Amino acid sequence: MCAPDRLLERRDTLELLAAEAARARTGTGRLVVLRGATGTGRTALLEAAAEQAAAQGMRVLRARCSPEHTSVPLDTVYQLLAHAPEFDAVAGEEPDPPCTPPHRGRSARLWRLLHSCADEGPLLIAVDDVHLADAASRRWLVEAVRWIDRLPVLLVVTERSQYDIDPPADGLAHALSSALVHTRTLAPLSPDSAAELVRSARAGDSAPEWVAACVRAGAGNPLLLSALLDDLQSSDQDTLPDTCAALYPGSYAAAVTWWLDSAGPATTEVARALAALDEDGPATTDADLLARTAGADPGRVPGWLTAMTRLGLLRPDPEGRPRYAHPLLRDAVLGGWSSAARQRVHRRAAEAMLRRGDHAEAVAGQLLRAGPVGDTWATAVLLDAAGLAARDDRSDDALACLRRALDEPIPADRRAAVLTELGSLEYATVRSTAGIPRLAEATRLPGPPRDRVRAAVALGTALARRGEARAAIDVLRGLRDEHLTGHPDLARTAQTASALLSDHDQGVRQEVYRWLRETAERSPDLVGTAGQALLVRYESTAGLTSAQSAMDRVRALLAQPADPLEEAFLPGTAAAVAQWADQLDEADRLVRRGLAGQRTSLLHPMHTALLNVRIDLAAARGAYAEVLADPEVRRPDGTGPTSANAVAHAVVALVETGRTEEAARLADGFDLRNAPDSWELNRFLYARGVLHTALGDPAAALDDFLECGRRQSARDVVSPVVTPWRTAAAACQLALGRPGEALALAEEDLGLARVWNTPRVLGRALHTLATATGGRRGLHLADRAVRVLHQDAHTPPRTEGPPPRTRTESHDATTGEALYATGGRTPRGTAGQAPDDISTGNREGTRRGTPGAAETELIAALTAQGRLLTAAGERARARDALREAAARAERLGAVRARAAAEEALREGGARRTATALTGPDALTAGERRIAELAAQNRTNTEIAELLHLARRTVETHLTSTYRKLGIRRRAELRAALTPPPPPRTGALPPDAPPDAPPDDPPGRPSARRR
Repeated sequence: MCAPDRLLERRDTLELLAAEAARARTGTGRLVVLRGATGTGRTALLEAAAEQAAAQGMRVLRARCSPEHTSVPLDTVYQLLAHAPEFDAVAGEEPDPPCTPPHRGRSARLWRLLHSCADEGPLLIAVDDVHLADAASRRWLVEAVRWIDRLPVLLVVTERSQYDIDPPADGLAHALSSALVHTRTLAPLSPDSAAELVRSARAGDSAPEWVAACVRAGAGNPLLLSALLDDLQSSDQDTLPDTCAALYPGSYAAAVTWWLDSAGPATTEVARALAALDEDGPATTDADLLARTAGADPGRVPGWLTAMTRLGLLRPDPEGRPRYAHPLLRDAVLGGWSSAARQRVHRRAAEAMLRRGDHAEAVAGQLLRAGPVGDTWATAVLLDAAGLAARDDRSDDALACLRRALDEPIPADRRAAVLTELGSLEYATVRSTAGIPRLAEATRLPGPPRDRVRAAVALGTALARRGEARAAIDVLRGLRDEHLTGHPDLARTAQTASALLSDHDQGVRQEVYRWLRETAERSPDLVGTAGQALLVRYESTAGLTSAQSAMDRVRALLAQPADPLEEAFLPGTAAAVAQWADQLDEADRLVRRGLAGQRTSLLHPMHTALLNVRIDLAAARGAYAEVLADPEVRRPDGTGPTSANAVAHAVVALVETGRTEEAARLADGFDLRNAPDSWELNRFLYARGVLHTALGDPAAALDDFLECGRRQSARDVVSPVVTPWRTAAAACQLALGRPGEALALAEEDLGLARVWNTPRVLGRALHTLATATGGRRGLHLADRAVRVLHQDAHTPPRTEGPPPRTRTESHDATTGEALYATGGRTPRGTAGQAPDDISTGNREGTRRGTPGAAETELIAALTAQGRLLTAAGERARARDALREAAARAERLGAVRARAAAEEALREGGARRTATALTGPDALTAGERRIAELAAQNRTNTEIAELLHLARRTVETHLTSTYRKLGIRRRAELRAALTPPPPPRTGALPPDAPPDAPPDDPPGRPSARRR
């Protein structure tokens, strides 16, 4: 380690002083003023000049001024002449009477004493910090300068020259002729010289980042930089700390304190106020706020900020606002300042920001670091800021504001609402038990009935999620019975919430829905629109109604006026029914409407329900990338999914995309034993069964599927719209060599599917029954499954159509399903609804270019059809069906389904299908949805909000889309997404009846003619 050079970038000034000394030795003296900010090396340069002059034979007289001696007349002069002959006699004289002329009295005798010293040889008079000299000494020095031009005397003084908040006094040379004075101002060290100083003080090679950090913390100030290097001598850290507590022995903090003391109390107050406001980022720090906060002259603060920036102590941030050059420097400025003083600064800043109309969140940011204000304005600001943060999904900020608001006066009728919101956020973001005491307190406080209902609903939601559904119901019942007797609308809301929360417990659910159904039969008004919507949902899952009837009833309920509290329950319930009814676009709109109306800062059972429907919709479309990117699966904090429904969908998506190992890890990490006994647990069992099937363990898969079915049946959930466990179990039974059991499950599922009567459930039941039946009968069922599902799918089929039927289809006694002849339609909404009628309504509700609800089932149906065609010897049709299945699966990114189709192709002797790596067909469902919105000139942020995705997910999908489409700009999306349509081979024309033969390809005879 080398000793640092104290005179870096000062050699030219030292040479100037040497020249002036040589001039003085010839008998012509002068005043040289070395000016500079605190710590710029004035004293070191003065000492070097004195040593240099002494080496040249000059006598050196020294004086150092200090604030303690400003009241002692001629103290500086006494220091200079203390060793001169006759000094004691002059110093012992009585002070001169007032108004004594300079050429008389003691000052004159001291001048003559200096003159006699100069007669003995050339003199260098060195006065350090002359700005601190007493007034009498300053007058004496000014008078001396007027005479030394004829004497061998060089007077060199150092003078602090820095922009402070308090205007400085005039300099020593203020009233002197420029011919008598040579002034040199010392600038801070350049970054290169400062870096050289840092490197010279540390042995070995220093990391450039460490050197740069030291340069910023030293601010180009030799004093601060030397003190910092002194503290770092014994440290071998590669990073510079942000706090002075990590430095020893503390030279740097002491140097900063001395720098502040030199600047005066007004400047110190401003500097510390800036450091305090800069503590968590300068959100609104500017000259006006700084002046108001520190109580300083607003006309001087902007100049001070500019001066400190030029000195290197401050640096502008990217938005041009002043910040300390390094956190260590800011910490040193704050050092020794009590926490109470800092809190006072933040309070003054908050008051100033409020008066000038700053944003509530900016004002609240200061209040968070201030002590209790004890005024209602602080409460209002904190609550406003909490609301804005919650709206923007910044839960941590909202929590901080709400907790701080509790320290301020809150009206009694609002305290319950604040506790409800705070408890909800703590439950959702901190831990599951954190917010429950606050929610319980909120339910006990007096307040408006609506606030009490919100508190009870939030507490009930928290308890139900912890598996305490009965306790949740008791909370709501107690509120209804004790406090809502005169509020029938609020009583209905409490009852609706009870019904929704009862889904978390099998026994409670049956009890609540029994009451709800009996009450609705007697007096529908007592259950309200939301309660009636829940009954529609119940009947849908219980196999008691058709999709058309359920949707008609739900739409009618949505059209009715509803109380705002009750309205919160409608969109999510209706979205679930619409999703089951294959009305995916309508369900999407309802989910967006519901989430837009939800306050994320309040626990509400419908919020979770809406999130579940959102991910259900992505899964229904086969949008596996969208499922895995859903915020409930890929949580912002980096943790995995916490709800069983999200885990289930993620497991299935991973299996379907060929990532079974990841799926197994995710499933194994789910704590099944401690999971609440809710419907979501059934969904997880089904997903684990899918995983076991993919891993080649049909026995374990069958156990999961049957347990899922047992649990669902116990909850009166028998319809396959929720979880198709029967068809999955049937496939396992076939794999285990039990065709009888498989056939029974498939036939039962088909009977229930006919009740609901939508393409997805009918097609699934038909192709499962086809596989279980086999033979020509099974092929016939598979053909019908493909026809039903084709009408719901969004892309034209790529294979030859089904073989022409040579007879009119009639009722099948084996399955109990009505097979319709041409034109033989039954009324819409009945169990015997024709496939054409089923699919028409859904086609209207399916996005153009977006997979429909039947897309994934169509792939399975085509694969089943291809296998049965292969077994029947119709290899050409089998290849067409299997290739279409593989192509559709590739478009969805369904690796598992594509592998199954290609395996069936190989078994039939065909080559594997080519993989679409580029072009529109290579897009996954999620990529296509996002690309279509981008082609409509939507921004990434708008797309993220519409689809409830992270903005990063949208960007990732668009990057992949550009690559696959071979484009580089957003403007090219529209053309790239709509290429010329491929020829339709063998597809039924839109107006053809179900029994009509497919269009014959050109040059081929009709199948009937053959």
